[in-house]
Amino acid sequence: MQQLIEAIVKPLVDYPEDVRIETDETSSRVVYKLFVHPEDRGKVIGKQGRVAKAIRTIVYSAAGGHQKKTYVDILD
Repeated sequence: MQQLIEAIVKPLVDYPEDVRIETDETSSRVVYKLFVHPEDRGKVIGKQGRVAKAIRTIVYSAAGGHQKKTYVDILD
């Protein structure tokens, strides 16, 4: 799943080397924490959150067959 998120996000940003994903997993859910360069945060979120929503939709669809609930958080 991390590779999928990286494949989506890296072409969108100016600093692809600063893209970092951390995983926080519990028994019932998986949270992917996406870190990008501060100047790229707006590009990843998009106008009115449209890009972030699209990223989340793709990840949720890909994780649909898993037993755990999946979340994507964009952090500073």
